[in-house]
Amino acid sequence: MKTNRLEAFSDGVLAIVITIMVLEFKIPETPHLSGLYGNFVYFISYLLSFVYLAIYWNNHHHIFQALEKVNGRILWANMHLLFWLSLIPFATQWGSHYFPAKEPLMFYGCILLMCSIASILLIYTIKKSQPPEILEAIKESKNYKSLISLGLYLVGIIAAIYNHWLAVAVYFIIAVLWIIPNKKIEEKLNQKH
Repeated sequence: MKTNRLEAFSDGVLAIVITIMVLEFKIPETPHLSGLYGNFVYFISYLLSFVYLAIYWNNHHHIFQALEKVNGRILWANMHLLFWLSLIPFATQWGSHYFPAKEPLMFYGCILLMCSIASILLIYTIKKSQPPEILEAIKESKNYKSLISLGLYLVGIIAAIYNHWLAVAVYFIIAVLWIIPNKKIEEKLNQKH
């Protein structure tokens, strides 16, 4: 099967997930700027979650640019990733509504951890099923960042028990780690096309 249907479906799911998150903003009770304060915690949560979704979409796009075909295993691994990504709006809303409670913040970290694991499994599944010439473009796919992220998610989840701001900082650090693009993948993709 060609990759375009999988990519279009994934794009649609992520667009819906982002739409759900933005619809959670509440209209302020007053027309004054001070009325926006009630949305401040949700805005920060939304910002972080939006950045994570953008990172996953960007990485998904880069990986699938290198592929010509997908199989059933890749489809299911992709659905697994989309499942965890679709829980981000719920975790975002719960975490921001009860901030600084530790359980929702830990849950948010667990969802991000599961997204990371699902992404690693998707890349692993892709690597196992592609011919060598396709693998050349994706073999640089950030293994060290993945391992560092898994460890940092665990640190963030545990930190939420003791210090909510430390947990939030860890989640932001992981996002910054992934915003920085891997130039080797882009160079390989540019050579391919």
